[in-house]
Amino acid sequence: MRRARSGAAAKPRGQKRSGASRAPAAAASAPGADRARRPAGQAGGGSRAAARQPSAKRRPQSSPRAQEAGAGEPPPEPPLPPPPPAAPSASELDLGEQRERWETFQKRQRLSFEGAAKLLLDTYEYQGLVKHTGGCHCGAVRFEVWASADLHIFDCNCSICKKKQNRHFIVPASRFKLLKGAENITTYTFNTHKAQHTFCKRCGVQSFYSPRSNPGGFGIAPHCLDEGTVRSVVVEEFNGSDWEKAMKEHKTIKSMSKE
Repeated sequence: MRRARSGAAAKPRGQKRSGASRAPAAAASAPGADRARRPAGQAGGGSRAAARQPSAKRRPQSSPRAQEAGAGEPPPEPPLPPPPPAAPSASELDLGEQRERWETFQKRQRLSFEGAAKLLLDTYEYQGLVKHTGGCHCGAVRFEVWASADLHIFDCNCSICKKKQNRHFIVPASRFKLLKGAENITTYTFNTHKAQHTFCKRCGVQSFYSPRSNPGGFGIAPHCLDEGTVRSVVVEEFNGSDWEKAMKEHKTIKSMSKE
């Protein structure tokens, strides 16, 4: 009796064990499990569709960090312009039969090519005129001007010229050259603002200015010139207090700044 019971009890136990061992195999063969095991890229037949499509060239894509780093870089600098051509020397110029005379002149005067050219220009560019030099009191402003050795001075009695004793002679702008001190010059204007009263910011001296009568030229203070180039001075009074009437009556002052 004991053996029969033990055998009957062993049979159901063996069936349970065999059923449990078949369950995983059935689950593995189920379609849902097969889909779960496939990679995400192969789901829905994607691998077959990708295989049918022609292969396209993929461009390398930079990461967002690389793009941000490249955006901050400055653009490439433009190429520098070519340097200006050098001035021809005396040996490069076609002086013809005058070459020997020119070289002898340079040696005799002990001048460079530029120095010899400057000497000739200073002598013959403004014939009948002399080169005056001058400036303010402190020396911050310096200029040179080509004018006659015999100066014609205007003594104006307008409101500002009377207060600052603005006696001056007038020259065209082409005959005036500021040698230094542009950064030390300041300008005062009033009324019509046509006259540009320029003076040194350091010492306050007005050595030249642009007059209302000749806005295209310069009025030079003769008392601010260096000594040695003025031969004579003629002073003419100008009634600047009645400026419009004086300008109509004067015959030559309007043309003082013309070449």
